[in-house]
Amino acid sequence: MTTALNKIAVIGGGSWGTALALAAARAGREVILWARDAETVGAINSSRQNPKYLPGITWEEHIVATTSLEQAVTGADALLLVTPAQTTRTMTEAISPFLKPKAPIVLCAKGIEQATGQMLSQIIKDLAPQAVPAALSGPSFAHDVARGLPTAITIAAEDGAVADQLSAALASSSFRPYATDDLIGVQIGGALKNVLAIACGAAVGYGLGASAQAALTARGFAELTRLGMAMNAKSETLTGLSGLGDLVLTCSSTQSRNFAFGLKIGQGRTAEELVAPGQKLAEGAHSAKIAVSLAEQHGVDMPIAKAVSLIVAGKIELSQALSDLMTRPLKRESHP
Repeated sequence: MTTALNKIAVIGGGSWGTALALAAARAGREVILWARDAETVGAINSSRQNPKYLPGITWEEHIVATTSLEQAVTGADALLLVTPAQTTRTMTEAISPFLKPKAPIVLCAKGIEQATGQMLSQIIKDLAPQAVPAALSGPSFAHDVARGLPTAITIAAEDGAVADQLSAALASSSFRPYATDDLIGVQIGGALKNVLAIACGAAVGYGLGASAQAALTARGFAELTRLGMAMNAKSETLTGLSGLGDLVLTCSSTQSRNFAFGLKIGQGRTAEELVAPGQKLAEGAHSAKIAVSLAEQHGVDMPIAKAVSLIVAGKIELSQALSDLMTRPLKRESHP
């Protein structure tokens, strides 16, 4: 299948941004990557490495790196926005003047804007109306993608034809995108699984065992599904790669920053020190409060997400949160 999306700009030079740039290059696209850090740009251009974020990986693919947003964005047929979720507003404002009309902006961070409660796609609609918001999500770790290991993800856009076009532009023998028009569902799955992964990590760090971890994953998926359906997500999206698939991966591996964040809380660290400047970013710590707010707006019960929100805010100890969860009134697992 041919595609007009030949030039791909990747905005963000961290591990995930670099990995996605490599995926696009392997799909035969012309790739330019923007990074804030001149040292990272220099390493990518001179040695085809990103030692700061992907140590030990060298690639054959050709990627041009730059510190100039104008150079990266101008003329790009599509953009992969791979900067932290809470910077989406700032980054969209910065790239908007250079965008080609109707160019897709693919959201590759997983979160909800903490200050406003807006979905990230709505920020793009508001600040870059000439662009087409899309999202990429699914069970994927940057090192796996960078090494060319088999990975399947979901790409969403409200216009299914745009999602199909993006999938065709990024597909290769090791990177398989599945297209959908459920933009809300993909974003909800990505944001909520990070919150729930913190809960699973905390349970493991606290020494509660594999049974508790599995139970939290399953009950967490029930919460994710309830909120997703209340926000008009499609059930097949929530049970697919960007929902259940990503949740299972993120709730079971220390490669997940959110699981690792929860693990440290379970081992006695405080959320305050873990979100301090210089610490690895765990998007779920920012999304938890707004996820609970959305649940309240839609009349949805999300006790696990609420517990994570209270722990991150320092309003409750982990031991108390676990006790509260285990002593909730008994009820049937499903409702007629």
